[in-house]
Amino acid sequence: MTSKDLDALMNCCDNYILIDVGANIINKKFARDVDSVIQRAKDAGVQKIIVPGSSVKSSKEALRLAKFHSGTVYATAGIHPFEAKSWDESQLSALEDILKDTECVGVGECGLDYTKDFSPPEIQKMVFEKQISLACQIKKPVILREKGAYKDVIDLLTKYKDSLPTLVLHSFVGTFEEANSYLQLDNVYIAVSGYLCKDNSFNGIQKLIETGTLPLNRLLIETDSPFLYPNARSSKLTEPVKNAFTQRSIRFLERYCTFQRNEPCSLPVIVEMIAGLLNKPAEEVALATTLNALKVFGLS
Repeated sequence: MTSKDLDALMNCCDNYILIDVGANIINKKFARDVDSVIQRAKDAGVQKIIVPGSSVKSSKEALRLAKFHSGTVYATAGIHPFEAKSWDESQLSALEDILKDTECVGVGECGLDYTKDFSPPEIQKMVFEKQISLACQIKKPVILREKGAYKDVIDLLTKYKDSLPTLVLHSFVGTFEEANSYLQLDNVYIAVSGYLCKDNSFNGIQKLIETGTLPLNRLLIETDSPFLYPNARSSKLTEPVKNAFTQRSIRFLERYCTFQRNEPCSLPVIVEMIAGLLNKPAEEVALATTLNALKVFGLS
């Protein structure tokens, strides 16, 4: 089969309608072909892509990309915990300016990450609280990163619980019990990524989905491109999950994505992983997560 024939096959079938709520397509790995990456995502059924900021600079870059691909790409603006060490007060007003734009739909990626020593925990907490306070004022959703910092994040969210906007827990990798605590907050959604195929803890995201503890109306999907390649051949995936994969989704994954550079066009594989765990049609998962994303981010 020629490359032209393969392209025709990929585009002759009905697509899912999907929204990738976290794709880092301003990463330097996409510098040469971001327009093609966005087009491939559309071909795979990904109608909208939310690009998170991790610093003032990258937040501006995300917004510029959103302006160029208006209606398809949207930005968020925030200071990643790894960038907290460089904080100064001028950054808060800079973030406010970016967040005034209608194509900037959320605050973040912000939060706490104690797994790597890029920024001291106390500095991380200070910068995170400033962004939570800002989000409470402007009423835009928060893209929340938490790794190894569950108690401190819960403590801070509890402090602001009466005024918190919607929270999106980015690429959750914590335990079943931790997720349960987050879900006790009515305005929390959990974004599921290709980490699904790495989780063999028997107490993490797979269990959360299989048991229905994470209901479809609180679930979002993301690729976290260029990271977290959803390895459809992983030995950690069960037979029901592997049987849920379609040839079309696998072709997009294996033709355009690698462990070194994942793309938003891999999102259908994540939908099918979730469908396999739930024993539900992938179309049902796609519809639910898309409606959730439209609601959370105020998209049309």
